[in-house]
Amino acid sequence: MEVRRNSHHVFRLMYHFVWIPKYRRKVFVEPYRENLKSIIEKIGYDYDIEIVELEIPTDHIHMVVRTEPKMSPADVMQIIKSISAIEFFRLHPEVKKRFFWGGKLWTQSYFVETIGNATEDVIRKYVQEQLVHMDKGEEHSQQLGLF
Repeated sequence: MEVRRNSHHVFRLMYHFVWIPKYRRKVFVEPYRENLKSIIEKIGYDYDIEIVELEIPTDHIHMVVRTEPKMSPADVMQIIKSISAIEFFRLHPEVKKRFFWGGKLWTQSYFVETIGNATEDVIRKYVQEQLVHMDKGEEHSQQLGLF
């Protein structure tokens, strides 16, 4: 995973999300699966959320994204879930009527984890050894791709 830059940050942020439809309904069969995939990919494009992987089994969603530091995982989920529900029900009102009479496509919950090149142990060791690395200074930061 490459280091990215913008005018204020140097970062490498990637998240894995999993979430489910209300009542864990098994509704994401064709053509609904492909339509929902297209909706989510368009939202990612519109909101500068890079969708690296997206798979939609019949009753849940797996998604891997890259974002900038200004966007929290909660922001990503709020954007994706709210807009995708509106668009999905607009395209498929019959699904809302048959399966989601309460009017909501998604539950409030989701799973998120960070993804990175380094494991927790590597990062913890790196932080613990910062005083040792002070002497190496800029050389070490350049090796990590930070500056």
